[in-house]
Amino acid sequence: MDKKYKFREIDSKIYEFWEKNGYFKTNPFSKKKPFCIVLPPPNANASLHLGHAMYVYEDIMIRYHKLRGFESFWLPGADHAGFETWYVFEKHLKKKGKSRFDYRRGELYQMVWDFVRQNKTNMEEQLKRLGFALDWEKKKFSLDKDVIDVVYKTFKKLFDDKLVYRGKKLVNYCPRCGTSFSDLEVVYKEKQGKLWFLKYRFRGSRYQGLVVATTRPETLFGDVAVAVHPDDKRYREFIGKKVILPLTNREIPVIADTMVDPKFGTGVVKITPAHDNNDWLVGERHNLPLIQVIDFDGRLNDKAREFAGLYVNKARQAVVEKLQEQGLIVKIEDYLHRVGHCYKCGSVIEPLPREQWFIKIKPLAQKAKEAVLKNRIRIYPKRYKKILLDWLNKFYDWNISRQIVWGIRIPAYFCQSKQQWFVSTTKPKKCLVCGGQDFIQDEDTFDTWFSSGQWPLATLKTLGKNFYKYFYPTSVMETGYDILPWWVARMIMFGLYISGDVPFKNIYLHGLVRDSKGRKMSKSKGNVIDPMAMIEKYGADALRASLIFETTQGGDVVFSEEKVRSMRNFANKVWNMGRFIKLSQTSSTVPKSLSVREKKLLGQLEKEKSRLEKDYQKQMEKYQFSQAFDMVYWFLWHRLADFYIEELKESLRAGKIRVLDGLRGAYFVNLHLLHPFMPFVTEAIWQEFHQEGKSILVS
Repeated sequence: MDKKYKFREIDSKIYEFWEKNGYFKTNPFSKKKPFCIVLPPPNANASLHLGHAMYVYEDIMIRYHKLRGFESFWLPGADHAGFETWYVFEKHLKKKGKSRFDYRRGELYQMVWDFVRQNKTNMEEQLKRLGFALDWEKKKFSLDKDVIDVVYKTFKKLFDDKLVYRGKKLVNYCPRCGTSFSDLEVVYKEKQGKLWFLKYRFRGSRYQGLVVATTRPETLFGDVAVAVHPDDKRYREFIGKKVILPLTNREIPVIADTMVDPKFGTGVVKITPAHDNNDWLVGERHNLPLIQVIDFDGRLNDKAREFAGLYVNKARQAVVEKLQEQGLIVKIEDYLHRVGHCYKCGSVIEPLPREQWFIKIKPLAQKAKEAVLKNRIRIYPKRYKKILLDWLNKFYDWNISRQIVWGIRIPAYFCQSKQQWFVSTTKPKKCLVCGGQDFIQDEDTFDTWFSSGQWPLATLKTLGKNFYKYFYPTSVMETGYDILPWWVARMIMFGLYISGDVPFKNIYLHGLVRDSKGRKMSKSKGNVIDPMAMIEKYGADALRASLIFETTQGGDVVFSEEKVRSMRNFANKVWNMGRFIKLSQTSSTVPKSLSVREKKLLGQLEKEKSRLEKDYQKQMEKYQFSQAFDMVYWFLWHRLADFYIEELKESLRAGKIRVLDGLRGAYFVNLHLLHPFMPFVTEAIWQEFHQEGKSILVS
């Protein structure tokens, strides 16, 4: 063995050895007990970041079960990441002085496809550098035709079961990104704003009226009523009367609705159904008209009269100035309130009325909730069970339409003769409503979470009946706790709806990777770490182990280069121990008698080793991976190396083979225990001792 572990020379050869010998390949006809994980598909639009290195938890589970004799299957894949990729690609176009409006739909789609294909290949090579035991022959992409076929069938089933519907409702729209989002993709932030108190006069009176409190004076042109609480005695006499809408000559009614908080402002609010979610509900209850005054480009339209063409913020300022000129502002107060922002670009979200496809979420969520309550799915850490149930209780109908080119186009068609929508999983040759040719396909694409929500089911189904029957439900879904509602909950809902069974038996949620100061990593903070740079400097094993060492179950990982360096030192220590034991084999060939002290030490070592194996397995079965790794780390470094080898060094020099056998046996056991965490160095050492060309995985 070389004096040092040369990971730069060895690691790539070891991965090639694993692939060449088919150690990651899966046999769906095996009689072994199955263990399956479907890789949460990384977005195929950029290189991996440090968060992707947290897939190490899945590799640990896969390798651990391989060593225990399971038929372990880790299915790789990539997600087209509709809007995420679209956002990245638009930035790419902007650097070239172009925009999406410079290209036709088909041309633009092909450009994004070429962009993704290049990044996807790079991403797969990075996953290999991390040592992940993925069955690459089975890899899937969310835009594979067979995957899309499954997604289309699900949409058709939802449509036929009346669980998906087309409706004009308020959607969360980002004018900058040019698309709508679901409720989960809106980030609410506390924002210091103003509360304007406006006078809505009674006709024929220059002074009398109701004072309305609002945070959005620019939308008043879309007001269709003012509302008070039915039990508010101050305004009971005005219910049913009419007031003049400021800056217009239009009369609107005074209505009573329990939505109004009498303690907010004056207890009188303006009702603008086209631009506020609460007002939308009030409008439906009172059968009020809908007047949209902000267009999808973020500008006020012609209904705003002289303010048409202005963006919201400028329009707000101009409207306030006009109201002040006419003496219609009673007072202005500072006001701290929650404002919805686009999770990607940070722009303020506009609630705008738009026809979209929505999923009736409650029937699906109810079945998912029942499965979780009955422990058909077990969740680690356990505290996330309550959080998941809370989300399943409060889901709204899900808007799945996205106004982007990139992604899976919605297979819905509109019959222009009969003014009716129909769904077809294949492109129809004739209209399924009227039988003619006067029909058009919806321009929108699916929300990515709609397709990825079917990922475990869709991927295994497309691999064939044998894979699906053998591995579904999958064993574990491992992912970050931050996407519990976005992805995990939806996978449970779709799995139960489509197959009648849960998509996975266990959920393991890991934490976020933070910098040494506990801050979330971001480019703006300048604290982003490139995992490939860490691998190049310290080796994949060191990076992997640094993400596990001394980490609580489901807790955030505080990352530092110093921690990676210390794990590199540990890998070297393990290598040096192996080198010492191998060199000792040449002199230890005679079965000499042992002293009382030597027998005692070897007996003690055997007991510690056996106890370690049992405790290790208990921790692994409880998904306490850090505790399992920490025990092996401590035993190898501080017990086997610092104590037993030091205490028995002279016995080895004296050629006592039974001492060598005891130390080597304990060392080999620990190589197996360590392998799921640090696969490269353990494989390299194993092959130094075993020349049969077999992996530690099948030893």
